[in-house]
This record gives sequence, C-alpha cells and structure tokens, in this order.
Amino acid sequence: MKELIFETKIRAFPVAEAPEIYKELIESAIDATANAYAPYSRFNVGAAVLLKNGKIMAGSNQENAAYPSGLCAERVALFSANAQYPDSAVLALAIAAVTNGKQVDMITPCGACRQVLLEVEKRYRSPVKILLCGRKQIYMAESAASLLPLCFDGSDIQKDVSPPTHPL
Repeated sequence: MKELIFETKIRAFPVAEAPEIYKELIESAIDATANAYAPYSRFNVGAAVLLKNGKIMAGSNQENAAYPSGLCAERVALFSANAQYPDSAVLALAIAAVTNGKQVDMITPCGACRQVLLEVEKRYRSPVKILLCGRKQIYMAESAASLLPLCFDGSDIQKDVSPPTHPL
C-alpha cells in the first residue's frame, strides 16, 4: 500500500489588495448577498461570475422548506450566465456570505457547486479562478479542479453505450 498526498495552492491577500480585474466581481458577490432568500438558514450567500465577454452575472442562494429544492448562489450565477451567454467562457467566480448582518470570514462552495464548477471548466476547456471573499481576506484558487481532488469529470462515462435490449 502506498500513501498519496494531494496539495492545493490557495493565494490569500487582504481585500484592499485584490487584483483590479476582480474588484467589481467581488463587490457584485457581496452585493448579491442582499438578494438571498434564506429564511431557514439565515445564511445569505452571493456569487458573481466574470465571463470572457466582460459581463458579470450575479446570483444568490434561494432556499426552500424542502431543502433539496433550494439552490446555492454559485449555481444560480453559473446557470444564469451559461443560459444567457452560452458561448462566453467563465473566467472567475467570487463567493461571499453574510449572517447576522456581518460578512463571514471564510466561505467555500459546497460539493455540488464544486462539481458544477468542474463541469464549467470542462465545457469551456478553461480553468475558473475561485475567489472566496471573507471580511478581511480573499482566498483565491486557480481552478475548481484544485478544490476537488480525485474529481469525477465524466471522462470515465462510456461514450458508445448501446441501449439495453429487452430480454423478451
């Protein structure tokens, strides 16, 4: 048996030192927290997507009493961007969260959102920078794949599968 070690590099910098290209994106994610519908968790999440065409699309979490029916801010923003601008690659995604009237110190995408981000990278054949926007620090990952070691990207799905035949 051998041991495998996976490493992820995350860059951290103070909010004030955010690269200029991402300042509007970060602000859009923070602003989007105000549009969250989170009556159950009271955890308002906002996300903003920067597209290759320069557009920024924002989304916020939308809860439902039947929890699986809700949707995370990241997926709301990504799906909206992909629906409106299907030919424009996603360059970056910023995520912010507010609870009890204060922005949290750290926010990360859930597993489902990481998987969707991975699919977006595959779709556009381009990494998506992920900006995790805390109150004082921004944490930046170079790609969704870096947040999802041993990821399932669909490459193992058989492409030439014939439909099953009926035994009768």
